[in-house]
This record gives sequence, C-alpha cells and structure tokens, in this order.
Amino acid sequence: MIERRTLLASGLAVLAGPALAQESPSPTPPPMNDRAQEYSHHEIVNRVSDFLGVTAESAGGALERVFKENGRPTAYIAGEEGSAAFVFGLRYGKGLIYMKDRKAQAVYWQGPSVGFDAGGNASRVFVLCYELQYPDAIYRRFPGVEGSAYFIGGLGVNYQRADGITIAPVRAGLGLRLGANIGYLAYSRHQNIIPL
Repeated sequence: MIERRTLLASGLAVLAGPALAQESPSPTPPPMNDRAQEYSHHEIVNRVSDFLGVTAESAGGALERVFKENGRPTAYIAGEEGSAAFVFGLRYGKGLIYMKDRKAQAVYWQGPSVGFDAGGNASRVFVLCYELQYPDAIYRRFPGVEGSAYFIGGLGVNYQRADGITIAPVRAGLGLRLGANIGYLAYSRHQNIIPL
C-alpha cells in the first residue's frame, strides 16, 4: 500500500512539474532607460573649457548657438586631429567617447574632403553628439560641410548628420588654412590609414 502511494505521488509530481514550471514567472531583466542621459550646458562648458584650454566665457560663447539649435548632447568625444588640403584634403583624428553611466571607449576618425581649401592645421577637438543613444552608434560615416579660417590659431564649430544623429565638432587649432570644403568623416573602432 505504501509503495502504491509513493508511486502515485511521484507520478503526480512528474506530471505537475512542467505545469508548475510554466506558471511560475521567469526572471525578467531590470528595466533599462531607453534614452541616454543628457549633459547640461554647464557640464559641457566646463569640460570644453578644461579640455581646449580656453576660458569658460569663450567656451560658453562658442557653444551658445549649438545648444540653442540642438539642445543637450547625450555624449561627447574629446580628442585631437590633424588635417591638410590643397583642393583635396585629408583629416585624421583620435579620442575617447564619453556617455553618462557608460565606460569611455576609443574612437578614431578619418575622411577626405574637396573644395576651395588650402593649408593645414592641428586641432584639439571636442565633439558634441546629439541623439546618440549608445556609443557604438558613432561608428559610421557623417557627411558635412566645413569652412575653415586658421591663421596661427582659431576656434570653430560645424555640423555633421547621419541617421538622425547630429555631431558638432568644436575645434581649437593651430595652423595656416583658409577655405571651405565638403566631405565626410568615418568614425571607427580602429585607426585606418585609408580615409574611406
């Protein structure tokens, strides 16, 4: 009799096991915020001022229009670059991309340009990134138009856009360069010699 009850109980347990397993909720991952956190105007002005070695007033003046047109950035890149042109130009750069609550990661950029443009310059670059929701979304081509006027020193901002993401490089550089060009910058995880 005991063996029969044990056998019956173990049979019911085997049959009920899968049903109970289906009814119990599976663990769900913690909810993630879909939107990247934004940087305030004050945070960016201080970081631009520190990185580019300019006064907060100069940084604030250069960034005022960018913030007015685009709002608050979700990321920024701090780096350096070099470029040269005589009608056709090349630009190479490297830096780190920063987002709130994420680890900084390396980013490289390179790209060709063409236009009425001559000279060369070396710059420290602070790139504001808008609508960038995760760091890997930066790794693509961004077309843009740029005007340059460097005579020993200069500070300039231009825009590049692709797939709803806007980036605004702020450059403080040294060199001798004058002109305007069109081209693109390709952002990548690794440095590339060929700028395509």
